Amino acid sequence: MKEFTLVSGTKIPALGFGPDEYGYTPHPGKVHRDLVHRAFRKLKRVTIGYPRYIDSVAAAFRTGYRLFDFSAAYGDGSLITKAIKKSGVSREEIMITTRVSNRAQFNGKIEEELQRQLRGFQTDYVDVLMFHWPVTDHYEDTWLKMLELKEKGYCKILGVANCHQHHLERLKEISGVYPEIDQFEMHPLFTQKSLRDFCKEKHIQVEAYSPTARQDDRLMNPPKLKRLAQKYNKSITQIILRWHIQHGVIPVIRSLTPVHQREDFHIFDFEISSEDMQSIDDININARIRYDPDNCDFTAL
Repeated sequence: MKEFTLVSGTKIPALGFGPDEYGYTPHPGKVHRDLVHRAFRKLKRVTIGYPRYIDSVAAAFRTGYRLFDFSAAYGDGSLITKAIKKSGVSREEIMITTRVSNRAQFNGKIEEELQRQLRGFQTDYVDVLMFHWPVTDHYEDTWLKMLELKEKGYCKILGVANCHQHHLERLKEISGVYPEIDQFEMHPLFTQKSLRDFCKEKHIQVEAYSPTARQDDRLMNPPKLKRLAQKYNKSITQIILRWHIQHGVIPVIRSLTPVHQREDFHIFDFEISSEDMQSIDDININARIRYDPDNCDFTAL
């Protein structure tokens, strides 16, 4: 797999895999509150859901994904540990990313939360530690604590998520260093060019979540990308993921379907022309599908 090089010299895979927590869906159904339904759903989760989740994550590792994206907000990582073992891939081959939850930022129990993650992952370090959101009045202290945790050897690389330029500048102001990675929403509907340019100038590696805009109809249905998919004999998703990589951005895919994982992985055998890259850039309408970190309720995330 193609790799990028961080400012520290560390190599990082150009494609990431982040399955979110077990049971995540962007379209939640009815929540059952009576005890019978809740007991049934718990039994189903343990006997059917967890094993399927573990199998799906293991399939991604077997396919070749080596940059893994997670968060303390999703759990302690114990299901991921089972998936790694089932895949046959050694932990040392996988670059594990986890993030400080908003809850830990509010209550200040950042090191305790990371220790739970380390126990869940059955490891004594994570490769990349980020915070999940720049929680107002807390993210500065969180960043300083993360620097301490790195000094203690609990992580190798420090990054952040959902940070605008002013957040990154504030972190540099209080600590003297920028994070090595900033992960934020990016896709052809929302190209974030000014933020990407700033990150490039400051040698901050960009990672993109929701890299295909969660298959938004405004992106997947118009004819432009369909024509490019036909031209390059690739799927629309593969075209979009390749567009990210040629911009020097690491897209983080979420699929738990092995056939889609394999399709998403096979994007290193072609190159999009400069003219077609510009054509995809021009799709931009500055449309977010997720939250703006300058205007959201961090207690709900």
